[in-house]
Amino acid sequence: MRAPWLARGERVRLTALYGGLLVLAGAMLIGLVYVLVRQGLYSSLSTAVTTATPRSPAPLAPGATLGPTMAPASRLPGHDRTLGDGGLYRITKNITDATEQAALSRLLTVSLIALLLFAVISVALAWWMAGRVLHPVSVITRTARRLSAANLHERIALDAPPGELKQLADTFDGMLDRIEHLVSAQQRFAANAAHELRTPLAVQRAAAEIGLADPDPDNVRRIRGKLIEVAEDSEQLIEGLLLLSVSDQGLQRREPVALGGLAETVAAEYADDAWQRGLTIATDTRPLTVDGDPVLLAHLVRNLVANAVRHNRPDGRVTLSIHDRTLEITNTGPTVPAESVPYLFEPFRRLEARRHAPGEGAGLGLSIVASLARAHAAEAVAHPNPGGGLTVRVTFPARLSE
Repeated sequence: MRAPWLARGERVRLTALYGGLLVLAGAMLIGLVYVLVRQGLYSSLSTAVTTATPRSPAPLAPGATLGPTMAPASRLPGHDRTLGDGGLYRITKNITDATEQAALSRLLTVSLIALLLFAVISVALAWWMAGRVLHPVSVITRTARRLSAANLHERIALDAPPGELKQLADTFDGMLDRIEHLVSAQQRFAANAAHELRTPLAVQRAAAEIGLADPDPDNVRRIRGKLIEVAEDSEQLIEGLLLLSVSDQGLQRREPVALGGLAETVAAEYADDAWQRGLTIATDTRPLTVDGDPVLLAHLVRNLVANAVRHNRPDGRVTLSIHDRTLEITNTGPTVPAESVPYLFEPFRRLEARRHAPGEGAGLGLSIVASLARAHAAEAVAHPNPGGGLTVRVTFPARLSE
């Protein structure tokens, strides 16, 4: 089992660092004071002793006695009457040296005691300060350990003044927002995919159990056509899911692709389908070369055109244009609420509830477009048209060779 003090390793290290710096600063200060006092102490004491020591004993007043600080020069240690001023100099020097040693010894003792007390206080303050500094980190750690798929809505929401740790906590909260969004999207995707796959299987099972039990050839033929139609829808759904998975993994190869010619080719593919629906497809493409996968780019344009044709009104119009490194497609479909546009790029999200009508699609069109755009470092955006319908723009980055 891990020792408790190891869990506070960062706090111990910060305490050692802060406390060591404070103690070092205190020791340097005491050393500097000691050196400065020692350099000037001898001259100061010598001047004071020389000034206070008389050259010859002064006559005493009648009845007066000598005090301890008024000893005549004849009683001072080392006094030699025959030496005159020289004896007085030695006396002064001896007194000064003894006083200096006593003062320095006292100063050193007091300084060491003060340094010891300062060290204890410094370590305590450093431990407290390290705990205050690392408190936001411990809050982030506890939150990260507590989070799971069931409580991704929780946030740190650190209440602290602006700084690096506050920025770290806010960044962590932003990351949690993105993770919660991705997890919710994956959960919706799994649920919608299960529903989309279960519906055709249920139809096939019902048709096989009920319809094929009837010996009438017309019913058998009708049920067979229904089974083939449902199988085709399931195949398109699975192909869409596979394409979405491939595009999410990124590009395996890159090469220059003439997007203008590719868009013209795809528009020509849907000309008959649009004519049968009473729609008109107009193109206004300019030469544009992008780096990417030609197969995936063809799927991108094909999904855009297919969506514009499918979600349109009779006698409507589809316009496909390329300008300023942007692929734009506009249709004249039903009115699209502005608040619903961002959700159309999610898998299986439709403007209206599914009716299981022929050619309705699986609701993967714009999600595949967005995924393919991300794979090509492009940006896909959409906005509703004033008279109804939707405009989708895919903007590609500049080529490295340009």
